Amino acid sequence: MVTLWHAALRGQGPARLARCTAGPRSPWVDAPPLFWTGPLGRAAGLLLVLALVAYLTWAWLAPGDAGAEGETASRPLWQSLIWVGFGLVALMLGARWLVDGAVSIARTHGVSEAFIGLTIVAVGTSLPELATSMMAALRRQSAIAIGNIVGSNIFNVLGILGVTALIAPIPVAARFLSFDLPVMIGASLVLTALLLLRPDIGRIAGVALLLTYAVYVRAAQG
Repeated sequence: MVTLWHAALRGQGPARLARCTAGPRSPWVDAPPLFWTGPLGRAAGLLLVLALVAYLTWAWLAPGDAGAEGETASRPLWQSLIWVGFGLVALMLGARWLVDGAVSIARTHGVSEAFIGLTIVAVGTSLPELATSMMAALRRQSAIAIGNIVGSNIFNVLGILGVTALIAPIPVAARFLSFDLPVMIGASLVLTALLLLRPDIGRIAGVALLLTYAVYVRAAQG
C-alpha cells in the first residue's frame, strides 16, 4: 500500500518500482533474521517500524521516472477521496466476510490454525490488493498494479508486524522458521528478479506463480 501511494502521487513507472523492490536493502530479506532471535518483542517491533520509516524516506527522495502511465478521467479531489473511502470500506467488509466464513468452515473440518492463517486468511486479506491490481492492469497502469503488491508486502512485514510487536510480544512457531519463512524469502526474490529482468509479467509467468502457490498450499497442509 505504501508504494502504491508513492507511485500514484509521483507517477512512477515499472523501472522505478523495480528499484524500490530491490533496494536499498529489501525489507523481506533483512527483516526475517529477527525471527530467529526468539519471540518478537518491543525492541524488534521498534526496529521494524524504524526500518519502514527509513524505506519510505528513501523511496520518496529517490529520483522517479518522468511521465505517468495510462489515461484516467480527471475529477475533483473531493470526489476522488469519497470514491477511495467507499472502495476501501467495501473491500474490507467483503474480505472480512469471506475470511470469517472460510475460517468457520475450516475449523469445522479440523484444519489447523496455522494452515488457516497461511492460506484462507492470507488470501482473504489479500483480496483488496487483488481487486486493485486487476483494475490497474486492465487500465494499463502497471506502476499501480505492481506497486500495490510490493507496497502491501513491505507494509505487512515492517508496519503491521512492527506495530503488533510493539503492543505485545509475538511468539514464532518452529514451522514458520523451517518452512514458511524460507518460502516467503524465495517468493520475494523471484518477484524481484521478474521486475528487474523482464519488461513485463505475462500470463505464462502468472500461471507459473499460481501453480507454485498451489504447491506451497499442498505442502503446508501436509
